[in-house]
Amino acid sequence: MIYAKHKDAPAYRGIHPNLDLALEHITPEFLASVGPERVELKGGVYATRFTYETVPAEESFFEAHKKYLDIHIMAEGSEKVEIAPPEALAEFDRVEANDFYAYRGEGDYKLILSPGDFLVVFPGDAHRIKMQVDGPKTVSKVVFKVKIYD
Repeated sequence: MIYAKHKDAPAYRGIHPNLDLALEHITPEFLASVGPERVELKGGVYATRFTYETVPAEESFFEAHKKYLDIHIMAEGSEKVEIAPPEALAEFDRVEANDFYAYRGEGDYKLILSPGDFLVVFPGDAHRIKMQVDGPKTVSKVVFKVKIYD
């Protein structure tokens, strides 16, 4: 997991070429251009804007991936996020073709994702998103999906 500010994105280059490609696109101009339709970059990297209402913690669940990492970049609003290792959680759904694994349980790490922040969750970082900070709020964020394993 990496939790940092947009301006610090270049400091994390060199971990994986596809991650480098995504980090290069964390710019105000690119983020403003991303809408609800998937924007394909290359090499298994794409970005999509999501806008939704935050929910009470009990209505949220953890998800994890085995081939992709996610970069969550908050544009508007704030949400609580929890991170935990999948093996510490109870799996209740999976769609292997979509690299999606769903879990229930408690998070080890808790943070608030706000405008200017970005969060990188690697395979093995189950992440629980969309949780309310102070009641329901509308949030907008860009999420990069970055393939790092075949």
